[in-house]
Amino acid sequence: MPDVLVLYYTQGGSIRRMAELIAEGIERVPGASARLRTVPRVAATTTVAEPAVPDAGAPYCELKDLEECIGLALGSPTRFGNMAAPMKYFLDGTGGLWLSGALAGKPASVFTSTASLHGGQETTLVSMMLPLLHHGMLIVGLPYTEAELLSTQSGGTPYGPSHLAGSIDDKPISDPERKLCIAQGRRLAQAAVKLAR
Repeated sequence: MPDVLVLYYTQGGSIRRMAELIAEGIERVPGASARLRTVPRVAATTTVAEPAVPDAGAPYCELKDLEECIGLALGSPTRFGNMAAPMKYFLDGTGGLWLSGALAGKPASVFTSTASLHGGQETTLVSMMLPLLHHGMLIVGLPYTEAELLSTQSGGTPYGPSHLAGSIDDKPISDPERKLCIAQGRRLAQAAVKLAR
């Protein structure tokens, strides 16, 4: 069964939980399965500050995961209105895939989590779309036909799911945020399965 890749970086855990919910939405679509992957932290003094294989959770992403997927959900916490450095570092290493056009025509979506309500959710989502557009990917957002998008008092945007995590990442994912994550996974997988035919 073809995989939709859910690739994320997390520090406090909210993005990982969102990734799991998006994967749940993907798994609800006949003909699609979710492949969860993460990226390691980076540090100023070394290239990689994490072991080669994570102790727990999703494995680290390899370029072949991107080549093999039929769609991509990309998630990162917000850092000053932009994606976190580890995700940017990983994407910066995908030039070979860009050159070969390996991702062109595949659908993609993005998701994020912020410490504060006005912490740059939408600019972070857009910042993650830019390299995907350069790869020729097709962006799948969240339409306002998803009722939670109109009623949420925390995260949620038409650009993709978002979560208000609080300053110490202690706020649980709200019910509307949860439903939007699942809806995004479902929409992405539906598009991916249709385009992969």
